[in-house]
Amino acid sequence: MSVAARALDNRRLLVRLTIAAIVMFGFGFLLVPFYKTICEISGVNRLLSADTPAANTQVDVTRLVAMEFDANAHAVPWRFTPERASLDIHPGALVRVNYVLENTTDRAIVGQAVPSYGPRFAAQYVKKLDCFCFRQQKLAPRERRVMPVVFVVDPSLPADVKTVTLSYTFFEIEGATRAANEDGARG
Repeated sequence: MSVAARALDNRRLLVRLTIAAIVMFGFGFLLVPFYKTICEISGVNRLLSADTPAANTQVDVTRLVAMEFDANAHAVPWRFTPERASLDIHPGALVRVNYVLENTTDRAIVGQAVPSYGPRFAAQYVKKLDCFCFRQQKLAPRERRVMPVVFVVDPSLPADVKTVTLSYTFFEIEGATRAANEDGARG
């Protein structure tokens, strides 16, 4: 093969590789808005924002719903508990409850709480207006924090539902924990 033919083949290969790199960059660039759109449509990743308040803002004083509060730490060395185990509330009333979180280790840890409900369909009727679950929580060694949850139970909750459980599970965010501890070691 002549030098000119080899140079032409190399040039063609360079053009093909450049086009492939541009296509891959474009795909990666477009993947973020595509992912956000899919999440908005499907309702995935709505944990980090407040719920839409109930349309009916009147308090239903004719009925009470027992709200039970639960707290779990999944493989995180934290002590996590609600200040109250339960509370009777009127649907439509603004409610504030506190959870207590304590880091029992000698290192900083970053975690995220994920809510769940019992019965499961009750999630659409519990409207959280402010919640520690909207943000990652970074706790310094031995730090203790009281964290509020402000919510309203929509008065359209079916009348046969007498008890709703609001449960949170904390998960460690390992990459963020590692970064927090590296920052602490440098500081």
